[in-house]
Amino acid sequence: MQIIDGKKVSAEVKAQVAKETELLKSKGIVPGLAVVIVGDDPASRVYVNNKKKACELVGFKSEEYALPAQTTQQELLDLVETLNDKKDINGILVQLPLPEHLDEKQIIEAINSIKDVDAFNAVNVGKIMIGDYDFLPCTPAGVMEMLSYYNIPVSGKNCVVIGRSNIVGKPMAMLLLHQNGTVTICHSKTRNLNEICAGADILVAAVGIPKFVKADMVKEGAVVIDVGMDRDENGKLCGDVDFDDVKEKTSYITPVPGGVGPMTIATLMKNTLKACKLQNNC
Repeated sequence: MQIIDGKKVSAEVKAQVAKETELLKSKGIVPGLAVVIVGDDPASRVYVNNKKKACELVGFKSEEYALPAQTTQQELLDLVETLNDKKDINGILVQLPLPEHLDEKQIIEAINSIKDVDAFNAVNVGKIMIGDYDFLPCTPAGVMEMLSYYNIPVSGKNCVVIGRSNIVGKPMAMLLLHQNGTVTICHSKTRNLNEICAGADILVAAVGIPKFVKADMVKEGAVVIDVGMDRDENGKLCGDVDFDDVKEKTSYITPVPGGVGPMTIATLMKNTLKACKLQNNC
């Protein structure tokens, strides 16, 4: 059993982004990321702070727009429009979830697709479907980066993704498919879930239930990727996989924390750099 070290891989990705950013700066170009946060959700605040730190680390300009929880749909749309027009901002990220009275879908669609560094709007999702994309959603792309780093082949493998969200499950399945994996997507209505998971060479858990994946759901020698960020009964951070129960059956496994999490922000930096290059034709 080998631990997939997301901290190590993400540090290398960020180092490469920083190197390329230095080159751009020598031409007078500084990548810029704007992060919008509405309300005071504590988890969102942690993510936003981490994104800000990552921007500093790689040499990006970062702007934060912290709006009150009672912000209206029109006020948020107006801000997105302003950021779409700002030449020194290459990436726009609206931190989800938004307060209930706001329409997330409309906000995401309002972001110019070339600045949509989360790759959430319909144009970028469509491009991912056909395999001709500029940006990939940060978490699934981070998973693919880790598989590549550890030379874990996807082609011809049975890949099972538990979870069908637009943010992780669906794009994860598409990226595995683009690398010639044979992909099954499971969800709350799936019958024989344990049996299907136990046939997976690569199992990706993105279901949002603490320690959901147990040893009887894992094939001997499988690669297990845990996308979950949950709290166990003692309030301790854990994933969707029962790590201690499962680890001895795996060939590779990601821990929580220190697995997929760091890769998400590293990929965001990579996407912002790419957006900057596309917008400056370099």
